[in-house]
Amino acid sequence: MPAAKHGFSIPPQISLGTVLNAVPRPWWWWDFITTRKLEFASLSSTGGTVGELLDSAMDPSINYDDLGIIRQMWPGKLVVKGVQTLDDARKLTDLGVDGIVLSNHGGRQLDRAPIPYHLLPTVAREVGDDIEIMVDTGIMNGADIVASMALGAKFTLIGRAYLYGLMAGGRAGVDRTISILSEQITGTMKLLQVNCIEELSPRHVTQLTRLASRILDPELKV
Repeated sequence: MPAAKHGFSIPPQISLGTVLNAVPRPWWWWDFITTRKLEFASLSSTGGTVGELLDSAMDPSINYDDLGIIRQMWPGKLVVKGVQTLDDARKLTDLGVDGIVLSNHGGRQLDRAPIPYHLLPTVAREVGDDIEIMVDTGIMNGADIVASMALGAKFTLIGRAYLYGLMAGGRAGVDRTISILSEQITGTMKLLQVNCIEELSPRHVTQLTRLASRILDPELKV
């Protein structure tokens, strides 16, 4: 993981490598001195590196029974993120959660994890009538959002696109990201000749493997 490799911590620590990288960039020092300390809104200190924080957060003893405890603590809607198999989607549906997010967390922790977009058609067919399905990972274009919704997702999350906009221009950059995605969604739907989201269906989606068309799910007949 890059964070572990580079020793990234919260708040960031200045190391010899940091100083050497910043020497030819005097504007970096100006920004460092004149701006507020960099930290996450919900986390001001980890007591170590981000990698160590993630290691401590991964509790292998957590299981489906813990959902009952969470239900007792939280009376609102309950959504589980990180679903990567059809069996897990079915199990969570049977346990009564309100929604699931098909996600491999951007592929950051395990870059060989299942691709949510490939899993979506089967999950939507099996449990889509009983639970709200959301998709995370790989949403970089408005056409990705259209394709996901056509295959059964209620909506998508746009983590990286949002962060790119935030890094490039702050709040204005995020607004611009949303504007670009909206324009792409509209343009894609026009080209598909659909007037609203409800008209989208799996028949509007084709995925390519190399240069040959790949059918996502034989039962969908797309």
